[in-house]
Amino acid sequence: MVGHVGLGTWSGGRFLRFGEAIPEERLEKLLRPGDGISTLVTADAYGAGDADRVLGRALAGVPREEYSVVGAIGHDFYEGERDGPRGFPRFTDPRLRGPEGYRDYVRMAAERSLERCGIDSFDVLLLHNPDRRGYESEEVWEALRAVRDDGLAGALGVAPGPANGFTLDAIGCFERYGELIDWAMLILNPFEPWPAELALDAAARNDVRVITRVVDYGGLFHDDVLPGHELAAGDHRGFRPEGWIEAGRERLDRIRPIADRHDLTLLQLACAWNLAHEAVACAVPTLIQEPGENAKPIEAKRAELAGVPERSPLSAEEVAEIRAVGDNTGSMLLKGGTPDHEGEERPDRWGLDAELQEVASRWGIEPKRDLVQR
Repeated sequence: MVGHVGLGTWSGGRFLRFGEAIPEERLEKLLRPGDGISTLVTADAYGAGDADRVLGRALAGVPREEYSVVGAIGHDFYEGERDGPRGFPRFTDPRLRGPEGYRDYVRMAAERSLERCGIDSFDVLLLHNPDRRGYESEEVWEALRAVRDDGLAGALGVAPGPANGFTLDAIGCFERYGELIDWAMLILNPFEPWPAELALDAAARNDVRVITRVVDYGGLFHDDVLPGHELAAGDHRGFRPEGWIEAGRERLDRIRPIADRHDLTLLQLACAWNLAHEAVACAVPTLIQEPGENAKPIEAKRAELAGVPERSPLSAEEVAEIRAVGDNTGSMLLKGGTPDHEGEERPDRWGLDAELQEVASRWGIEPKRDLVQR
């Protein structure tokens, strides 16, 4: 069973560039189930399978009933060629295969990921960072149905990304394949409520439980990223706008009294804020080892995560107050189906067709108001 908090193999800086890359043995200990953390999240593309292998070593010897594993497949690093920072192509890229090849790929990718993790079945298997075909293609979801029905996964879901957006695409996917989709993984935190919040009601109404990532807002909620903090070359947070740390620290100070009121750390407050939303069932922040002698040890951050209360103690008024402080509406260019896309369709961005316009209308979303950068 997926717990209310989880830990991803992208933590520790080895497979996604956040902070220092901790030694592999230290990451294995961090990922080992126990001490309040029993849900682990991985994706086969991280390290082209190496993240799965590290997780497999972390799970070795732990009884299977004591943990749950959320896996993700979608990027073809077996036959595809890496396109620099864009990573490997989606397996649905027509340069690699047509719909007739989806079933074989999905089964192969699921089986190999399970083998690397040393387990027989995922508790949840997510479609990772799909392109438009992934959201819409019946062949994709029938391929996923087959691996679930054959016992390789207990449940299925979708993980939009890697960047913010895909709002209408995710909602349309919930509606189109709702009988198959039990989970979704979305970017959500108190300082980035938009745009994921626009999909939460649709998730709840379609019985889709949400796993939230980037709960820590680039590490700011760990409370050890201070003004003047220098990111190493290649750190994944380098895409954030100049001044985001200073502005974020000011906002942290405005909501710190709410954390103190409930005897929560700021990371625990961020998780509790996410979990206060009906659709959200699991919070998975990135645990980051920042450089410097005074940085908080990543193990202490794990202990904070383990201490998140299962039921959010925040009142509706506190949730609204925090959301107002962190309002980021219109702060970035979104991915997926958007009204401001120009040019040819890309793997991560496309225009709105009539079907997506209808999705927006059904859920009270006005694309030109709600899905554009201001």
